[in-house]
Amino acid sequence: MDILKRVQSYRDDQEKLKWEGTLADYLELLKERPYLAQSAHSRVYNMIKDRGIKEVDGRKTYTFFGDELFGLEEALEKLVDEYFHPAAKRLDVRKRILLLMGPVSGGKSTLVTLLKRGLEQYTLDDDGAVYAIKGCPMHEDPLHLIPHHIRSDFEEQYGIRIEGNLSPLNVMRLEKEYEGRIEDVMVERIFFSEDKRTGIGTFSPSDPKSQDIADLTGSIDFSTIAEFGSESDPRAYRFDGELNKANRGMMEFQEMLKSDEKFLWHLLSLTQEGNFKAGRFALISADELIVAHTNESEYRSFISNKKNEALHSRMIVMPVPYNLRASQEERIYQKMIKESDIKNVHIAPHTLKVAAMFTILTRLKESNRGDISPLKKMYLYDGQNVEGFSDADVNEMKKEHSDEGMSGIDPRYVINRISSTIIKKEIHSINALDVLRSLKEGLDSHPSISKEDKEKYLNFISIARKEYDEIAKKEVQKAFVYSYEESAKTLMDNYLDNVEAFCNKSKLHDPLTGDEVHPDEKLMRSIEEQIGISENAKKAFREEILIRISAYARKGKKFDYQSHERLREAIQKKLFADLKDVVKITTSTKTPDEQHLKKINEVVATLVDEYGYNSSSANELLRYVGSLLNR
Repeated sequence: MDILKRVQSYRDDQEKLKWEGTLADYLELLKERPYLAQSAHSRVYNMIKDRGIKEVDGRKTYTFFGDELFGLEEALEKLVDEYFHPAAKRLDVRKRILLLMGPVSGGKSTLVTLLKRGLEQYTLDDDGAVYAIKGCPMHEDPLHLIPHHIRSDFEEQYGIRIEGNLSPLNVMRLEKEYEGRIEDVMVERIFFSEDKRTGIGTFSPSDPKSQDIADLTGSIDFSTIAEFGSESDPRAYRFDGELNKANRGMMEFQEMLKSDEKFLWHLLSLTQEGNFKAGRFALISADELIVAHTNESEYRSFISNKKNEALHSRMIVMPVPYNLRASQEERIYQKMIKESDIKNVHIAPHTLKVAAMFTILTRLKESNRGDISPLKKMYLYDGQNVEGFSDADVNEMKKEHSDEGMSGIDPRYVINRISSTIIKKEIHSINALDVLRSLKEGLDSHPSISKEDKEKYLNFISIARKEYDEIAKKEVQKAFVYSYEESAKTLMDNYLDNVEAFCNKSKLHDPLTGDEVHPDEKLMRSIEEQIGISENAKKAFREEILIRISAYARKGKKFDYQSHERLREAIQKKLFADLKDVVKITTSTKTPDEQHLKKINEVVATLVDEYGYNSSSANELLRYVGSLLNR
């Protein structure tokens, strides 16, 4: 009943939003809210902008796309700033078809769907409200009723520029129903809906021999010719093509480059002049965003044909490459799994992360710089710090290959392999090794992978496996450290006390005897050596630590082992090194004694409670790490 009440509440809200009045009433609305007369491109841009803009990892991110498209911030920023924004300002790019070009499963269809759903929702808001001539099948702009000879005066008074002519049907209705009195023409508020074919259209080409141009532009209703007497009477015409119904909003042209030429030429006058030809009528005005999508090979084939030059010049091509950030790729998998029936299967921590590493490696182009391995490049692209490289280096790498991200493994392949693993094994828990094994097996049957690519991809699987080995060892070693945070803090405090004494050329007091003692050089070096600090560099490193502590103190902030990334790494590695033998013995003993069994159970509990494993995946992890340490 709660659901039914919510449906009723939604229906009531919809009723409250309805509005109906004369053109005179509508003009009064425009005095208060002139933005109601915005163009289709302006409406799309404002819809995106009004949802907010934030900066994430130094990148401008539009909230509108936030929870659906991942790792495409640069492509989306370019789309909004170079197409939607200038188009909203009535610059010439609005007279272009928007063509999204990118690899399969790269997010093009999702992007278009987001725009459609967004428009549907936006027209329910006051800022996105749309008004149309009542009873018009094309939901025509009421301002088309304003005669041309007074439009300049109207623009001066209202600050609104009118573009487009009254459609043939509404010209006749104005004469016959309203006797030429434009102020009496009824206007209503409309709400975009793809299902109801209001303001949003979708055209998908089929067999060129059987598909009719009427699917785009409408057709004659032969059953009414006897009533109205002529095929040129607009009342005998069905204005129900996709271009008609998408007026005031947007139309998606699926597989546009596969369409017959006769369908494409209709888009030429629509994009350039804002009108199209239908039936035996004058040109029909339409204000709509035309968006199409295709892959790179089809696009290259299209532009190589000289006959397509006119249409190509009326396109804005926006590349939509694959995501190149491993952390965002992981979010893509999480989203796809959440939407599937495998969402209840336990996926061990780092499983999707390791799969994402492999996928991103297949998409990256080899850098011209000899000191950049694919793995380092992957980490740099993901915003992680890699010693010896800066943000400037990352920007230079991105300029090396204009087509980076236009090829490689797609997300669907990874999800298919995960699904295959679950179904094949009939298990309810999978880990990174299961997925890497499945990815490797699937390469043999992948339809578009060459022998050369397969060899590279197998190497990338090995790289991802090695990275997982390090992750797994650290995970288990951390779990073995009793009260890890406390152990790290104690070691850190001890180190800092000794560093301070070393830099100040002073002594420490032994906590047990009270005697003065020299700084413990052996302890400090055992920590610093974990991150490759040489004997010659130790003094500079220790002074750097003291400077950092002073800076924190001035700002009233507390310095802890998380405050200095390299020192944190050193503390972790030192603790892990001290426990390595314990871990090896405990995880590899086939018949553990009571003490070892207790330790194993404690570690399993920690992995389950603190790190997100279940008992099965935790035990598998322990066995695997034990085998790694004993090699």
